[in-house]
Amino acid sequence: MKFPAIGTRLVDAGESLWRRLQARRAWPWVALFSFLWLAATTWMYPLLLPDEGRYVGVAWYMLASGDYLTPHLDGLPFFHKPPLFYWLTAASLALFGDNAWAGRLCSVLAATALVTVFYVFLRRYASGRAAGRTTLILAVQPFLFGAAHYANLDMLVAALMGLTVMAGADAVFRREQLRPDGWSLAAMYAAAAAGFLAKGLIGIVLPGGVLFFWLLGRRRYRALARLLWWPGILLFLALTLPWMVTMQLRHPGFFDYYIVYQHFQRFLETGFNNPHPFWFYVPVVLGLTLPWSIQLWRWFQPQGPLQTAFVPPAHRIEQVDRRVLRGLMLSWLAVVLVFFSIPASKLVGYVIAVLPPLAWFIQETFEQREESNAPGAGRSLVRHALVAAGLCLLAVAALVLFPQRSTKGLAQALAASAQPGDHLVMLDQYSYDVPMYAGWRDPIIAVSHWDDPRIMQGDDWRRELADAAGFAPDRGADRLWPEQRLQAYLCDPGHATTWLLAWLDEAERYPALAGREPWAQSRKMGLWRVPAAETVNGCGETPSSAPE
Repeated sequence: MKFPAIGTRLVDAGESLWRRLQARRAWPWVALFSFLWLAATTWMYPLLLPDEGRYVGVAWYMLASGDYLTPHLDGLPFFHKPPLFYWLTAASLALFGDNAWAGRLCSVLAATALVTVFYVFLRRYASGRAAGRTTLILAVQPFLFGAAHYANLDMLVAALMGLTVMAGADAVFRREQLRPDGWSLAAMYAAAAAGFLAKGLIGIVLPGGVLFFWLLGRRRYRALARLLWWPGILLFLALTLPWMVTMQLRHPGFFDYYIVYQHFQRFLETGFNNPHPFWFYVPVVLGLTLPWSIQLWRWFQPQGPLQTAFVPPAHRIEQVDRRVLRGLMLSWLAVVLVFFSIPASKLVGYVIAVLPPLAWFIQETFEQREESNAPGAGRSLVRHALVAAGLCLLAVAALVLFPQRSTKGLAQALAASAQPGDHLVMLDQYSYDVPMYAGWRDPIIAVSHWDDPRIMQGDDWRRELADAAGFAPDRGADRLWPEQRLQAYLCDPGHATTWLLAWLDEAERYPALAGREPWAQSRKMGLWRVPAAETVNGCGETPSSAPE
């Protein structure tokens, strides 16, 4: 069969699927197809370092230790982020095993929920056709697809912020249409509480900012006051305060570190990784939403979508004036984009929350073409979807064919050969995914220059472990070693069998590894084994003080 014929059949099948999305009760199918599309390939490559290994590793340690309240990194209290992602991922690992698919399931489910609820929201307040178009654009989009395939907090936070915005807008619309709004307000506060437990104050501030500027622009001051619903505030506090209070009681200083430093000082500091200019996110978002973003140029045409108006049909009380929806989407997009553009440090995943409103504006360009009876408007939508899906699958193929940094192979070699009582040491690096892949439940020793004051000015694994050790100094002293202490330990005739993980090009600078062949190696990293009581190089020059 020739390729053009295959392409025609794919387009026809896509058009049929799109028309099904317009059905009034199509949301279960939207959820099912979104989940299958997003989850089908997440098992094909190992966890990526550092982020995926870190966040899934913390969740894995919850299972290994049985402590589901305090997040831990190498057995040390880790409060860089709140616990919701860890709880959900720990549950996934418990159900589906220690693997990448289970580790990424939380992000997949968050993306599925965002797509599905956005469909329901638009189906109610816009139209079935607009909801179907927007859902297709949002779900089959490289940026969202990539976020759903990445096991960190960003997709979960973006979804919860979106749910908070939509629940709040739903409450406003219901109030304006003289319908009960209590359940929508409760959903808004519950989603905001989940957002707070996913990434702190951002889960409240950004959705609140979206709704505030939207209603301020409409001069709906009573609606603003209505959103400050006291039962909802009590619900929010009931869902968020228990964990916060428990952590403060267990770890004095938690509140100052988690709220004051992590939320306010970090936002304004400039010493973190990934500094970029203010305009950084504009080309990033446009590039990662190709080919859909190409259609945005139609907004600048004289008869672009902004020139069209919408009058809700009399038989659908739920539908609202199209200009009101545009205002909500514009506030949603602008607040998120501007907020994350202010700090010097910028990560791509921070702005995932702009994808739903951006998908809405893109769908309006297709809607305008359809309403003007432009030929092939529906087929153009499907062709864009097929190209976008192809880009998503190419990205997965690239990760499979050209593996990124991972220590899965070394961890599996360690698991196959290590014995109870062996020690594991990581030299001037910390591979977050090793504990899960190796099933390593014992403490890991991290060797570095821990007395270097520059550590507290950085934003890497050293800073994370140093901060965590501040909440458990005794355990920190047992896990964070200087090089001299490692050498003294290996020179002690009574040392246990020790496994050392290090970069291959740095091995020779450690006396214990000089001239020693690695037990296993993978790309740029190696794993060495020093048997119990074996003498290592450089012991004659070891300081006389031995570790405790």
